[in-house]
Amino acid sequence: MAMDSQAEPGVLINRREIEVAVCRLAEQINKDYHGRKPVLVAVLKGAFVFLADLIRHLDLQVEVEFVCLSSYGQDRESSGEVKVVQGLCIDVKGRDVIIIEDIIDTGLTTDFLMNYLNKQEPSSVKVCALTSKSSRRQIPVNIDYLGFDVPDKFLVGYGLDCDEKFRQLPDICFIKEEQ
Repeated sequence: MAMDSQAEPGVLINRREIEVAVCRLAEQINKDYHGRKPVLVAVLKGAFVFLADLIRHLDLQVEVEFVCLSSYGQDRESSGEVKVVQGLCIDVKGRDVIIIEDIIDTGLTTDFLMNYLNKQEPSSVKVCALTSKSSRRQIPVNIDYLGFDVPDKFLVGYGLDCDEKFRQLPDICFIKEEQ
């Protein structure tokens, strides 16, 4: 079955549910990092919307950094080969780092990023993901802060895209498969 990226996406998680989850995750991070200044490393492009909402609820001093990794290209399936397109611009040695991800699918990208960051010798690295497709996991990934476990559907909205389309949707939606 082919996916029709022109079809109207169906809502999987609405904006209110997302807001509640973001507040819950921020509360957990505030508690765990009280008195500390973690570096939030957001994975571009998809995590920028989640990051923007999350930091508004943090009562911590944080530093924000971005990395851009590639494993998809123009395809909807991961190639399995992850590349650093844009690496860290700051030194995280001896710092607490929290990876901010929009979605963890196979685990390949997150595992790659964990290894990349650990080579920088941070004092800790934790993972905060808005969504996780645990049913598709190929490599085990420990998610310290998780919003939602989602079904194996192609998701868009709230930063997630399909060939750069649908990122602006306020809900997390799925692209309906053609019958």
